[in-house]
Amino acid sequence: MNIYRRKHMCLVVGLLCFFLMGFKPAQAIDFKSLQNLVGPGDAVIVSDPDNRICFSHNTNALMTPASTLKLLTALTAFHFLKKDYRFRTEFYLNEQSNLKIKGYGDPLLISEVIVDMAASLYALLKASHQMLFNVIVDPFYFDRAVVIPGVTDTSEPYDSPNGALCVNFNTVNFKTSNKQLISAEPQTPLLPITLGHIKKTGLSQGRITLSHQRDEIVLYAGHLFKYFFEQAGFNIAGQVLPGQIDPTDHLILRHHSPFTLAQVVEKMMAYSNNFMANQILLESGIAQFGPPGTLLKGVAAAREYARKELTMDGLQITEGSGISRKNRITAKNLHQILLKFKPHYRLLRQDGTDFYKTGTLKNISTRVGFIGQDETTRYAYVILCNTPGRSAKTVRDRLLEILDR
Repeated sequence: MNIYRRKHMCLVVGLLCFFLMGFKPAQAIDFKSLQNLVGPGDAVIVSDPDNRICFSHNTNALMTPASTLKLLTALTAFHFLKKDYRFRTEFYLNEQSNLKIKGYGDPLLISEVIVDMAASLYALLKASHQMLFNVIVDPFYFDRAVVIPGVTDTSEPYDSPNGALCVNFNTVNFKTSNKQLISAEPQTPLLPITLGHIKKTGLSQGRITLSHQRDEIVLYAGHLFKYFFEQAGFNIAGQVLPGQIDPTDHLILRHHSPFTLAQVVEKMMAYSNNFMANQILLESGIAQFGPPGTLLKGVAAAREYARKELTMDGLQITEGSGISRKNRITAKNLHQILLKFKPHYRLLRQDGTDFYKTGTLKNISTRVGFIGQDETTRYAYVILCNTPGRSAKTVRDRLLEILDR
């Protein structure tokens, strides 16, 4: 058998095996039926496992990405902070036995973590400082005037504001039992400082969002720390007050989050948490440009990453979560971002063989992701439906049908 016949036989056998395993070469798949589901204000890209474009529509038009923008925020953070980065919170003591807490933007500063902080602090100080005076909270690592475009002054969790010292996503979950308001979470007490806010809503149960007004966010954080400190064994005689760390204060504990940045991103993707996304963006801005954290620095870091690492210009980015309609991006650019995110695809939500991120605003439906069992069969897709009434999931479902044929 000559060399040409052997090559021909190898090719035939290879294709036969490919079909027997249930896969088809990209050129054998007809994506034309997707066109019927795409409106005039929509954009779609589908690429094969070798990143070759199989289907495209309206790819250079600027679109509203909604929460699919979180992929760019995550990549920016991985670049400037690294995947194993851990947020920190610091505790100081001064000569008046005031305990000072400085926040550094930890987006997962939740009750369970604070319990561990309180236990660690008590173990350090129980011999000499069981009695503390004031609890002073320092939120000045971020600009106090951080305002996220698209976030409104409501009690909805997606409108939670950002800050350097925030606990439980700046939300309070409550319910009514025996005509009394109580916490809806066993790990978190319902503190008196929140009762006035809750009663103003007129709700008997639900989750409210705290605000920056009258230092509500930072004071709530301080009171929650105080509660868990007292549960750990401290006696605290004074008040909870906003303030700043002084050079003469003594650092007694630097606590690092039990969650790596990669784990934070995974949780952000799972719950599409806007607060977490912008905490990450603000921290990325600090990593590149220094404190204090501002939205301008965070956005500048994202744009710099896109320009230098993805050779991408023209992005209209105003914040990191996708809640703002002023965010604008082309499907072509979002496809580049998606492919860059491919090594981290398991941080996305999963639906069968689809690893994905969705985005939803009024009259906006978006979705990006990877479909396939492994690297040899995994297709990437970007679906930006900016036409009212169109659904990105409908397009995705049709794409699944096409790939499964």
